[in-house]
Amino acid sequence: MLVVACPGQGAQSPGMLVPWTEVDGFADSLARASDVVGVDLLAHGTTSDAETIRDTAVAQPLLVATALASLRAVLGTDATTDLARLAPASFDVAAGHSVGELAAAAAAGVLTDDDALRLVAVRGAAMAHAAAATPTGMSAVLGGDPDEVLARLEALDLVPANVNGGGQVVAAGALDALAALGTEAPARARVVPLQVAGAFHTRYMAPAVDELAAAAAAVTPREPVVTLLGNADGAAVTSGADALTRIVGQVARPVRWDLCQATLLELGVTALLEVAPGGVLTGLARRTLPGVETLALKSPADLDAARDLVRRHAGTTAQESQS
Repeated sequence: MLVVACPGQGAQSPGMLVPWTEVDGFADSLARASDVVGVDLLAHGTTSDAETIRDTAVAQPLLVATALASLRAVLGTDATTDLARLAPASFDVAAGHSVGELAAAAAAGVLTDDDALRLVAVRGAAMAHAAAATPTGMSAVLGGDPDEVLARLEALDLVPANVNGGGQVVAAGALDALAALGTEAPARARVVPLQVAGAFHTRYMAPAVDELAAAAAAVTPREPVVTLLGNADGAAVTSGADALTRIVGQVARPVRWDLCQATLLELGVTALLEVAPGGVLTGLARRTLPGVETLALKSPADLDAARDLVRRHAGTTAQESQS
């Protein structure tokens, strides 16, 4: 049983699409996505510097477009083929971290590529606007006792905006509170400030929820053709409408990737394929999903291994995978 995992903001890096331009159809997919979102994503993925692609309005469309184009490269299809026709035979579960939820919804057939891209363009711009209204930020808290970490965040009026599992929580809120967290970290924990524009997945993003909801009202979602997990509680979504409602509300709600991973264990997932730019979710999975084979799609050199993972795990049970 195979899950396709789609990474969230922060996974991008300068020049990450350079090797992908040699893959048949990839540049065409990015050009098509660029037309939809009104941003030159291929240029941002090949020549833009780190500061440019840190901009939320750039990073989010870039990540969703890259995730979908790399998944299509694995499946051997271009952007003109509906993923809803391919997904059931190619993977069993789709899940995305934060903005990766939009890519996962497209992979699961709930959204078309174009709908996902239109929504992420609105999402990225709206979150950038909301972040600019009040100086806020985010810091990763690595290690420490989970209860002590959460108690410290509560005392500082910080939100555990990403609970990622594997001893990793991302705190979000006012900059002075984050500074205090860094000065007096919980016991046995390390605090790492993140290069993001604001406190995502908190009340500070409420204005962005309203903007995204207005855009989502113009979208007609379809029913998922594979199991699709939601970030709010890790549960499988019940319908296309449920998926879209969750995606909108998640902008101002914490991401519970730890619960998504718990659901993957309950489902009996045997392998995880993290689409490009892969690495972050695979690292978390290796610490929290024992016995699950993982692969991060970092470059075209990983495509053959990814296709082999699909061949061996899609549609299988844990028992079949072990036999």
